[in-house]
Amino acid sequence: MARLVYAIILGIVGAGIVHIAILLLIPVFSERDAWSRIASVTEPYTIFPLGRADLSADILKTADPLFDVAVCQFDLAQGVVRIAAAAKVPFWSLSVFDRRGRNVYSLNDRTATDGRLDIVVATPVQLIELRKDMPAGLEKSIFIEADIGEGMVVLRSFIPDPTWRPSVEAYLASATCEAV
Repeated sequence: MARLVYAIILGIVGAGIVHIAILLLIPVFSERDAWSRIASVTEPYTIFPLGRADLSADILKTADPLFDVAVCQFDLAQGVVRIAAAAKVPFWSLSVFDRRGRNVYSLNDRTATDGRLDIVVATPVQLIELRKDMPAGLEKSIFIEADIGEGMVVLRSFIPDPTWRPSVEAYLASATCEAV
């Protein structure tokens, strides 16, 4: 009888460990993560507005109606990436995520020079090389050191009232995401 109770307890504990391990591995093996969903509707180094197109409806399920959101995927193995926009809006925030969706860096217009969006994302080695021979036009850029291979940038812009929507949409449309 004691062996039966021991076997049942051991089976329950073993099943619990297996179930916990499976739950923790789901994000690693999921094929419907944010990266995959975005890659299915846009090309790398392209600013893609979320929440406006029918294709992006399943990507951004909990959209805040007071924000317009755009995303750009990049690969630092192909060189550093620069995200810039010329216009100004009441508020913008930018987050850099790695391939697995972990937030690497975040900032907003309050931390940027003159409130302008001009960000360069690079690996530590690329950043050292960039600073040795700074390309023209990057003097006022904010440099983000990210030890990642592939990543994505999420740009959010605040819409204070409906009259600002055209300006914010134009701002997101004017934003660029390019390998430097």
